[in-house]
Amino acid sequence: MINIKNLTYRYSKQKVLFNGLDLEMQAGKIYGLLGKNGAGKSTLMKTITGLLFPFEGTCYINSLQPHQRQVGFLEQLFFIPEECYLPPLRIDRFLAIYAPFYPSFSYADFNDYLKEFNIPPDSKLHQLSFGQKKKAFIAFGLAANTRLLVMDEPTNGLDIPSKVQFRNIMSRASKPDQIILLSTHQVRDLDDLISSVIIMDDSRILLHEEKDRIAEQLSFYNQQQAVVKNEILYEEQTPNGLVAMCRNLRHTVTYIDLEILFNATLSNPALIRSVFNDTILH
Repeated sequence: MINIKNLTYRYSKQKVLFNGLDLEMQAGKIYGLLGKNGAGKSTLMKTITGLLFPFEGTCYINSLQPHQRQVGFLEQLFFIPEECYLPPLRIDRFLAIYAPFYPSFSYADFNDYLKEFNIPPDSKLHQLSFGQKKKAFIAFGLAANTRLLVMDEPTNGLDIPSKVQFRNIMSRASKPDQIILLSTHQVRDLDDLISSVIIMDDSRILLHEEKDRIAEQLSFYNQQQAVVKNEILYEEQTPNGLVAMCRNLRHTVTYIDLEILFNATLSNPALIRSVFNDTILH
């Protein structure tokens, strides 16, 4: 479990981030962290992984504070950054050096992921393409079976077949005792995987809701479907036509368009939060 209370981080006396931010994340879920560049996503991930220290407030991961960098925390954390810099080693040598740091590492899972990603196990990491390096690192991170797995833009650098492979692997790789946090701009790559949505802007959490609850409260329609005007909360012209987001007064289940939800939340956060009976912005 991640428990953040009254978090404040400062880059300088003039620049304050997370001025009293609160956030909880539960095991067994895949969280999608969405926000524009500069919204505070990277700072939040670095605080959670212990790479940055909070100026005020607390951050606990399974009762441990990340900034203390205790062994019990580090062996249950794996962080996959957007840019993966791997040493000039053969995969088997990399495995021999780094796998022992993770008590729950599964060699069988790692080999299965490599096979599914079409990466030969005798490959030299420095000779792989960027996309292949990323897939090898993702395979290692999943096989580590840590209780916290953080991925920053995991599908950047992956071609279309690799994105399909990634989604297939992720759909069965998550564990009931594990928190997976995915930060992404490429929402459509990951929307089927995400079980809970966190939308940030200007270092604030504008929305944090389970997808099941979003489906209960909101409906999404295209221009060919009948939409009652007074039910529309937000509409947007897309390449595929007009898309409207409405209150789900008819209790129908529609596909959740996370891009539209994201744009609607940034456009009018108070209105969107009111749909979920919570108008307090952190």
